[in-house]
Amino acid sequence: GCPRRTPFCVLNTTNISGVVRFVQTSNWSVEVTANVIGLPPGPHGFHIHQYGDITKGCASAGGHYNPLSMNHGGPDSPVRHVGDLGNIVANTQGIVVHCHEYHNFTLQGTHSILGRSIVIHANADDYGLGGHNDSLTTGHAGARLACCSIVVSQLSVFFSRVRT
Repeated sequence: GCPRRTPFCVLNTTNISGVVRFVQTSNWSVEVTANVIGLPPGPHGFHIHQYGDITKGCASAGGHYNPLSMNHGGPDSPVRHVGDLGNIVANTQGIVVHCHEYHNFTLQGTHSILGRSIVIHANADDYGLGGHNDSLTTGHAGARLACCSIVVSQLSVFFSRVRT
């Protein structure tokens, strides 16, 4: 059959590397799998940001992807940015193995995340409940540690040329 074309995002900073993959499971559900190494142990805010532009590092990725102009929230909150994916948790060796099905964005059409970016933050996302001055905008997740653009390629071709 035809090779599968799957959206993905390759993280590659000085200390942090990994791959985030996206699979559309139904009209408004996407399974997101993240395998990351090199993060400080503990929870880290994990978000889709507005732009896929990472030419100036994570600073050029813009804010959280928020086409509905809502306040920040948790991944399963009724009030949330489309890009609010919650937290990923690094173990004591700095390794993340994360898989979650999210229910308010797509890989095509309205609210597509293709061409946007993934950003991993220094601190835990407080889901908008922390009472900090930036809780309702960023989840008080702190500095941007790593980011990557969400692109589509034939994975078999791409990964035969890239070593992670």
